[in-house]
Amino acid sequence: MEKAADTKSAITPVNGKNLKIQCLNIIGQIEGHMILPPQDKTTKYEYILPQLAALEQDDEVEGLLVLLNTAGGDVEAGLAISEMIAGMTKPTVSLVLGGGHSIGVPLAVSTDYSFIARSATMTLHPLRMNGMVIGVAQTFEYLSRIQDSIVSFISEHSKISKEDFNALMLKTGEIANDVGSIVFGEKAVECGLIDEVGTLGDAIAKLRELILAKKENSEK
Repeated sequence: MEKAADTKSAITPVNGKNLKIQCLNIIGQIEGHMILPPQDKTTKYEYILPQLAALEQDDEVEGLLVLLNTAGGDVEAGLAISEMIAGMTKPTVSLVLGGGHSIGVPLAVSTDYSFIARSATMTLHPLRMNGMVIGVAQTFEYLSRIQDSIVSFISEHSKISKEDFNALMLKTGEIANDVGSIVFGEKAVECGLIDEVGTLGDAIAKLRELILAKKENSEK
C-alpha cells in the first residue's frame, strides 16, 4: 500500500485479469485551506490533487475506483477534487460506503458510474459557512453563486435535475434544526443521484467493464 505523507487517504493498487486499477479512499472530512484538529480523520486535498494528476499520466493505470465515507468538509477543496476526477480520461467508478454527505455528494457523482451501499446515506443541504460573515449583499450573492455551482455540477454528472435536487436540499422537517434531506442507498438511486445500489464487487466489475469497453473502442 502506498500512502501519501501526512494524510489518511491511501492509493492502493488492485490487479486482476491484467487490468490495473487504482483505489482512492476519501475518508473523514475534506480538509481545505484550514487545518483541522489532529483527532479528526481527514482527507487532505493538497495531496489528492497531485495524486490524481499523476494517475492520469500513468500509462500503467487503466481505471480509478473511488471509495467514499465522508462527512463533507471544505467546499472549494471538495469541488476541486470532484472536478479533477470528472476531468480524467481513464474510466472511473465511485462507491459510497457509510456516508457521502454534504460536499461528498459531488465527489460521489464525479465518476463515470456511481454505486452506493444499501446501508449508506447521503445528506443534502444548502451551503453553510463558519466564522464571521459580513452581512452585505455581495456576501449573499457569492454564497448563491457557489451554491449554484455545486447544484449545477451535481445535475450535470448525475440523472437528477436542478429542480429536484433543490427541492431535496431545501426540504424542512427531516433534519433536526436544519433544512435538507437524508437519502439512503435505494432512495439515492430512485431520485437519480446515484446510478446503482451495489457492493465492492459490483463496483470493481463495472470498472473492469468500462476499461475493456475503452480498450475495444481504441482498437477499432
